[in-house]
Amino acid sequence: MAVPKKKTSKSRRDMRRAHHALVNVTGAECPNCGEVKLPHHVCGSCGHYDGREVVAQAEA
Repeated sequence: MAVPKKKTSKSRRDMRRAHHALVNVTGAECPNCGEVKLPHHVCGSCGHYDGREVVAQAEA
């Protein structure tokens, strides 16, 4: 069984965790409808991506 030979210090533990912080998700504006969407993803409200409709939206 893998067991640490020495206790990990608080400094070493915190240095390892320095890159574990969460980052904010940046949103991009859809050029077709203006809604906020994730970059490089299909717009959830209008179904457009890269200037063309890739997901047909049902008319309500």
